Amino acid sequence: MTESLGPHAGFILASYGITVAVIAGLIVWVIADHRAQKRRLADLEARGLRRRSAARAAVAPAASAAQTAADREATS
Repeated sequence: MTESLGPHAGFILASYGITVAVIAGLIVWVIADHRAQKRRLADLEARGLRRRSAARAAVAPAASAAQTAADREATS
């Protein structure tokens, strides 16, 4: 196989190897960070802190119902 790559086969294969190693490292890093962030969020929620998005989700249905009623009145 290396014969078909010519005289630069070592450099070509090394670059592929480095690329695979870097991408694998990034994947491992992202997975580890995701797990750390989940643990951090669980710790904060255990201490009583809640996500701001949870508060917005509770308000959003009421706001959209009011907007829908206003839209119906505007089109009538």
